[in-house]
Amino acid sequence: MKPVQFHAEARAELFESIRYYESQQSGLGKRLMAALRDAVQRIQANPLLYHILEDDIRQCRVLRFPYGLIYRCKEERIEIIAVMHLRRKPGYWKTRIKANH
Repeated sequence: MKPVQFHAEARAELFESIRYYESQQSGLGKRLMAALRDAVQRIQANPLLYHILEDDIRQCRVLRFPYGLIYRCKEERIEIIAVMHLRRKPGYWKTRIKANH
């Protein structure tokens, strides 16, 4: 399995989302973290399975939460570009791939 690397802004989104859910209900942030970990493991197990958004960019839905992991497969790793809330600002992450492609 290829290692996973989070874009700095994707990592910030991950922790911000966990904090938000934990502030809404005790333990909910931990459940989101577990769901995100599961999504990362599913991507690692079968990275080409998920929906292509454009070019080499794919999206894996996070189970039980309204999030998707936006990622691409590089030769040496899987790069998580965004931890995207599915009901807010679609496409905002595109600036991250242009600067990092």
